Amino acid sequence: MIIVMKTGATVEQVEEVAKRLTDEGLKIHLSQGVEKTLMGAIGDRQRIKSLDLEALPWVEKVVPILAPYKLVSREFHPEDTIIRVGGQEIGGKTVHIMAGPCAVESREQILETAAVVRESGATFLRGGAFKPRTSPYSFQGLEEEGLRYMAEAREKTGLLVVTEVIDARDVGLVADYADVLQIGARNMQNFILLKEVAKCGKPVLLKRGPSATLEEWMMAAEYIMDGGNYQVMFCERGIRTFESYTRNTLDLSMVPALHTLSHLPVIIDPSHGTGKWHLVHPMAKAALAAGADGLIVEVHPQPEKAVSDGKQSLTPEKFQRMMADLGRLAPALDRELGSVSQSVG
Repeated sequence: MIIVMKTGATVEQVEEVAKRLTDEGLKIHLSQGVEKTLMGAIGDRQRIKSLDLEALPWVEKVVPILAPYKLVSREFHPEDTIIRVGGQEIGGKTVHIMAGPCAVESREQILETAAVVRESGATFLRGGAFKPRTSPYSFQGLEEEGLRYMAEAREKTGLLVVTEVIDARDVGLVADYADVLQIGARNMQNFILLKEVAKCGKPVLLKRGPSATLEEWMMAAEYIMDGGNYQVMFCERGIRTFESYTRNTLDLSMVPALHTLSHLPVIIDPSHGTGKWHLVHPMAKAALAAGADGLIVEVHPQPEKAVSDGKQSLTPEKFQRMMADLGRLAPALDRELGSVSQSVG
């Protein structure tokens, strides 16, 4: 249920409603808008009805949320959520580009990549220190060593770090180094992990599972928000269909669908979404046109030597050309690309 407070409701009146709800064992989530305060109440609907809150003069109305996702819903939070991290804002007019290799392979590789993607206009450095691979014999990542290299790259370039956490036991470690924690596609419904990242205090990039429906994806985000972390971003990275030419089928319809149903930012991954480097550039432009709040793109100094995902990685030169195109496209959509303004050395 959503309890809509009347314009001008005092703090004491809001607290009075909250107390009545919590006394009945309900969870309360406040959303302070520009004009009105909304209060989401999660729990037994009959208990909420029995309180007859609409009889209070400072309550405008009580509205049921019919969808199974509550906190993720735009009904609960009508305004777009803006996620603020490291001086950057995700979810507003600015489009952010997260770029870097699939895997952190060495200190030299990640520092070189960070420098070139920042020069081209990226604001976030992506890279995997922990790599969940289909084969147990594939490269599994440098783990904490890789995290240290990414943190060093942040110091040298000013780029913020987004990296994947794959185990609930590693959430604290990854949060010590990263600015944004990524939940990979394979872990979208790892509910123990989702509950743990809800406690970390860092923004979360939640990738869509390869066979997940829109509702399942939104319910995964609900787990994180129900745990107290409202800094969640959706990331569409393609789903499994009958098509075999591309690695996945990139579902760009999810951008306007999510913006309609939810208030959370939407990021697009055209690298995993297609699996082919020559499709990344056009799909990045299409994602921007669809209204995406950001892109996460794989870039490698030498894709032919990459330990993973070389076929979908852009060279620095190709990434630079893509960024130039996005820079020309953004103003036509009343958007702008983010930038790293601070002086670093």
